[in-house]
Amino acid sequence: MTLVAARPVPQPKPEYEEKPKSRQELFLLWTFVTVPFLAVLAAIPVALIWDALHWHDVVVLVLMYTISGLGVTAGFHRYFTHGAFKAKRPLKIALGIAGSLSLEMSVVDWVATHRKHHKFSDKEGDPHSPWRFGTGFKALCKGLLYAHMGWLFEPERVNREKYAPDLMRDPDVRRLHRLFPVLATVSVLAPAVLGGLLSWSWWGALTGFFWGSLVRISLLHHVTWSVNSICHVFGEEEFEARDKSRNVWWLAIPSFGESWHNLHHADPTCARHGVLKGQIDLTAAIIRLWERLGWAYDVRWPDEKRLAAKRLTTKRLAAKRFG
Repeated sequence: MTLVAARPVPQPKPEYEEKPKSRQELFLLWTFVTVPFLAVLAAIPVALIWDALHWHDVVVLVLMYTISGLGVTAGFHRYFTHGAFKAKRPLKIALGIAGSLSLEMSVVDWVATHRKHHKFSDKEGDPHSPWRFGTGFKALCKGLLYAHMGWLFEPERVNREKYAPDLMRDPDVRRLHRLFPVLATVSVLAPAVLGGLLSWSWWGALTGFFWGSLVRISLLHHVTWSVNSICHVFGEEEFEARDKSRNVWWLAIPSFGESWHNLHHADPTCARHGVLKGQIDLTAAIIRLWERLGWAYDVRWPDEKRLAAKRLTTKRLAAKRFG
């Protein structure tokens, strides 16, 4: 009689990477949070007193904000994290580069963190829920600050193999992940180069760096973080979701449509988040353009029957809130 060895039972992957963030990484993180924010605080005096805001500065700021912002919303979020559409290889690489220019995280770390957020949304295990410390006023104020930016300084790093195994198998994405420090450096220096070329002056290079690097980085970071914090506490709830995600209309333009957050959590793979009348979603518009150009395909556009099934009526909304 031949004995067959039992197959080993696969062990669940840990929630976090074995190697946490180093002191150097945490120091750089503090630097890229505080210095750009100080630049935002100084923006008005710089513009008025030193006359350091010109047309080329506005061009550099808007261009860099749009490229890196859409890199996050269309690339890191809707494409890499949720697979809301498929992209031809050049577009995939371009989206990975553009998202990396935001200096939020590498593509793999961003995706792993966000997928964990969806798995445990507003429950224990969510990396950045504002309800982490409770529902009282003080607890919620503390939670909002933690969800907005405090969570970034936790030393643990979400396990990439557990939450982003598909990206870890993609050689293009792995290369983008390794090149993140280089892309971050490009993101910081490119506005200065562009500002210098547009103005043909060293002063233009300096103001290009101020507006296109420092101010742009801080504005984009705080808009992105507001989706994690504000859009899980304040705003309208229009679709059935298993968490406290909300729609915040005044964030729709700067977030390129990401603040229609309630529908996103109700239907995460949908390529359009602003699905109701008047809900502007610039990210969905650019995805539509890519689809028409043949760069994107198999786009998961909203399904009317699915939306109708998830739409909250007044009665259902009252039952959910007070039941």
